[in-house]
Order: sequence, then C-alpha cells, then structure tokens
Amino acid sequence: MARTHDMGGRPNDTALDTAEHALADWELVTDAVNSVLAAKGLRTTDQLRRAMEDMPAEDYLALSYYERWARGTEQLLIEQQVLSAAEIDRKMAELEAVWAVS
Repeated sequence: MARTHDMGGRPNDTALDTAEHALADWELVTDAVNSVLAAKGLRTTDQLRRAMEDMPAEDYLALSYYERWARGTEQLLIEQQVLSAAEIDRKMAELEAVWAVS
C-alpha cells in the first residue's frame, strides 16, 4: 500500500509549478543545517527521508518541502538524543520572541 509521500502516478488535476522561486532565508538555513549534520555524521539521507515519510499524513500534506525537512531534522535530533524536545521548544520560543515570528 502506498504511503502519503508516494504520490507518483496518482491522478491530479493541479498543474505542476516548474517556475523558479527564491528560497526564504529559513529554507536556506534548513538546507545548511542538514548539510552540516550530514557532514558531521549526525544524519544520513535515508534517516531524514524516513523521518519525513513517518510523519502523519495530515502533517506531511500540510507542510511545505523545507518544513518537512525541518520537522524531520527535529525528529532525528530528538531520536539520537542530540537535543531534547524541551530544548528545541525553548530555543524556538527565544527565536520567536526575538524575530517576532511563529
């Protein structure tokens, strides 16, 4: 049975958007963090893919490409006990206060 992420061959009336677009700063940071984690041996492509593909379907479908990367990275760091969920939540609260974003 196909999982949520496996969309190949599914009927869809939505046109594929092939236009180039600039990445937001947070998307560039997400990519950079993942590159560093891989270089340091803290995650593999397969681990990140698994973390993203294991998300609940409603979460996976609601998130953008790099939002999935960020959520998957968070999950891996917690699983590997590099950071705790509490540490991540605390830092996110700090960043939200400083940058006035959520």
